[in-house]
Amino acid sequence: MNPQLFLAFVIVAITLACTPGLDWAYSISAGLRQRSFVPAIAGLCSGYVLHTALMVLGLAALLAGVPGLLGWLTVAGAGYLLWLGISTIRSWRGARFSAGDGVGQSHNQLRTFLVGMGTSGINPKGLLFFLALVPQFVSPEAALPVPVQSGLLGLTFVALAALIYTGVALGSRKLLHSRPGAARVVTLASGVVMVGLGVVLLVEQLIPLAGKLA
Repeated sequence: MNPQLFLAFVIVAITLACTPGLDWAYSISAGLRQRSFVPAIAGLCSGYVLHTALMVLGLAALLAGVPGLLGWLTVAGAGYLLWLGISTIRSWRGARFSAGDGVGQSHNQLRTFLVGMGTSGINPKGLLFFLALVPQFVSPEAALPVPVQSGLLGLTFVALAALIYTGVALGSRKLLHSRPGAARVVTLASGVVMVGLGVVLLVEQLIPLAGKLA
């Protein structure tokens, strides 16, 4: 693998992972609402592992080429974001951190993991990110086969995202667990971000549909 291309990819990946968005909103929410935010971060990263696997197997390009499929995935993702955002908004008044919260509730940790995995895994823009970005940093002349290079780059992004999202969740907990008022505001803002992104995704799909029907 070309070291210069790899370094350039790392810089781009860090920049993208450091950009506030849905993953940040979920990481912050988990940091405030969950006894352990590890299942949430693991879930988010598992979604990107899924995208990496699809890319390496060539299924991502196949899915992207199916007419209308990404549109329906986007609608499903938008609905999921709306549900997740509304659930977060409804819980904002009780947002706080307590060391005893969630003790013995392994089913809640599993649910948190699955929600995190769905948050990143069902997002078609995440799939397109891997399709559009990763190939730009693959060198056909390198000793490693292209699928192996693609897989390594994808897993590199996953590792960087895990570190950054852990920092986001830990930072929100350290800064806000003793400030219940601020924690409620941040939780509410996280929910609003999720709902807003869901609405944007829906509008992106409904406008072309309305144009076809007009």
